[in-house]
Amino acid sequence: MKYRSAFSAILLAGLSAPVWSAAEVEVKWEDPDSYTDVKPANESRGGFQKRTFNALEEYFAELAESLPDGQTWSVTVTNLDLAGQVWPSSFVGFGSSAGTDIRLIKEIDIPRIAFSYTLTDASGATIKSADVKLKDMGFMDGLARKRHRDNLAYEKEMIREWFNEEMTDVVVKQ
Repeated sequence: MKYRSAFSAILLAGLSAPVWSAAEVEVKWEDPDSYTDVKPANESRGGFQKRTFNALEEYFAELAESLPDGQTWSVTVTNLDLAGQVWPSSFVGFGSSAGTDIRLIKEIDIPRIAFSYTLTDASGATIKSADVKLKDMGFMDGLARKRHRDNLAYEKEMIREWFNEEMTDVVVKQ
């Protein structure tokens, strides 16, 4: 009986909590075959590209949760250069495993992304828009290093820092 009461209280508390809505996000990948570096280490190029793009789209959507409901954030990515470089494992001293590549992350191979964006209100009026070219020359010194399980931690951290600075005047919650 106590279990049911506690469960009911938790359920009611959850139902009475405010429901946050977010801006709609549209991400377009313009001419992705020409991007500087979206190269896989050990999977097909198409599969890696799709997984990478999906992860970044989800991240843009996560950031948009702090934008007001009714707004639309349209992002067109024109270039992507992931942190590090892909090398055959034999080139970096890991033996002669045929067909095995690794992404080696060094300070010189910085992450970069270029995109344009438009943020519009519910009526379609433009609130903000810009062409953006991000690069993080100190990417190995930041917080992303602590999130080593996320293959795109450096890129996400770079985008998050830009978003927090650029969208500060339109963000409704953090």
